[in-house]
Amino acid sequence: MRRFLAAALIAAGAFPRLAPAADTARPPNILFIFSDDQRHDTLGAAGHPIVRTPTLDRLAADGVRFRNAFVTTSVCWVSRAVVLTGQWARSHIRRDSVPTVRPEALATMFPVLLRAAGYRTAHFGKWHLIAPPGFSPAEQYEVYEAIGRNPYFKTLPDGTRRHETDLVCDRGVEFIRSQPRDRPFLLNLWFNASHAEDNDRRPGVGHHPWPQSADGLYEEIAIPPPRLGAKAVVEAHPPFLLQSINRERFFWGYDTPEKFTANVRAYYRMITGIDHAVARVLAALEAAGLADNTIVVYSSDNGYYLGDRGFQGKWSHYEESLRVPLIIRDPRAPRSARGRVVEAMALNVDLPATFLDWAGVPRPAAYEGRSLAPLTRGETPAGWRTHFFCEHLDLAPTLTWEGVRGERFVYARYFDQQPTFEFLHDLGSDPDQLRNLTADPGYAADLARMRALCEEELFLRGGSLPPLDQRGLRKANAKRKAK
Repeated sequence: MRRFLAAALIAAGAFPRLAPAADTARPPNILFIFSDDQRHDTLGAAGHPIVRTPTLDRLAADGVRFRNAFVTTSVCWVSRAVVLTGQWARSHIRRDSVPTVRPEALATMFPVLLRAAGYRTAHFGKWHLIAPPGFSPAEQYEVYEAIGRNPYFKTLPDGTRRHETDLVCDRGVEFIRSQPRDRPFLLNLWFNASHAEDNDRRPGVGHHPWPQSADGLYEEIAIPPPRLGAKAVVEAHPPFLLQSINRERFFWGYDTPEKFTANVRAYYRMITGIDHAVARVLAALEAAGLADNTIVVYSSDNGYYLGDRGFQGKWSHYEESLRVPLIIRDPRAPRSARGRVVEAMALNVDLPATFLDWAGVPRPAAYEGRSLAPLTRGETPAGWRTHFFCEHLDLAPTLTWEGVRGERFVYARYFDQQPTFEFLHDLGSDPDQLRNLTADPGYAADLARMRALCEEELFLRGGSLPPLDQRGLRKANAKRKAK
């Protein structure tokens, strides 16, 4: 509702509308393209041996690709709330109604602040943030259209069927063609792909429906089994992970070679379908004469297991779940800074601070991320992070956890277990995270240090959730699952 926009103006300061300026001083346009459930390595630019993403590869070649990009919570709705609010879930949630976002956090969402600063704003596709009653996402943008899956293919007035990915990009092209030259814009194109169609478990086009532009792709290519799918790897998990939704969904889509091959091939087609559709949007930017002042950001809301560890989905603490693709092309950056792979840790919580930095809009005190803009210019900011807090507070009781991912060590504790179950991984000697070192006396000091880091990060965000909230969370999730 309008009160959220008014609250944003109060919280961030009354922004003047941006007056038309000379071309050299124009605020940049921002095109934010967001996929769903896309694993970090499923790009040609990242060296994937099968998936073809020529459009995204060109963006990386003319921009920067972040090798170590992560989400702070690996689930769709919470990750998108983190991106919109600039706050970790622990900071932005209502503790009596996890994972609902507090009104104060909604008031300083980046699209609200950019709109207040004079940007023409639009959002097409998936929204998925869980807000309190009375909140309307449509009122936060000048142009808004929710386009979801269930089903992915929509029947148009003329009787033809069109995939959600293509519809989102159709709207993006229309928006660009109608863009006035005297205003900057923010355009969010948020896909549902490559998320599975959960209610349709027929292998291939049923479970992972792809756009028609990807028909026939990869049909003759053998799909190798998951690299971390060996029986010994799976059975090494504690019982609660073997009984989790990660394992449950493995049996939805991957438990026979035929199902695995069909579904992974279809998943790859969904990603290439995104690539094809994005190409149309970039061509529209060029045709409108807007490409030279439009920063393009491509990322995903969380990673994906694709059968590794005997899992499907995300949610838990391993690298396949937390890592995501991230590409930024800023046409204003010096050419010497383009085409690089950035090693510094980048988080989804950094994106809104980055957008405001580019727009010259003051960063709200509530934002917890840092601008990535210096990294895209080839600069090295002082004191850049060497670890980050990560968590998952949904889907109780087996996957509620909190932890710290550092440059060398990963610590996670599943605090809904009795007693709490901890993991410690040494990425230096065990990059695949196959060994849990919590009981190894040689790592006792490292375990103590990572526990202490986790406590420090929790303190910054209001501490642990009290037991009452956990009981409420279990009840809420049971109710949602029953629907």
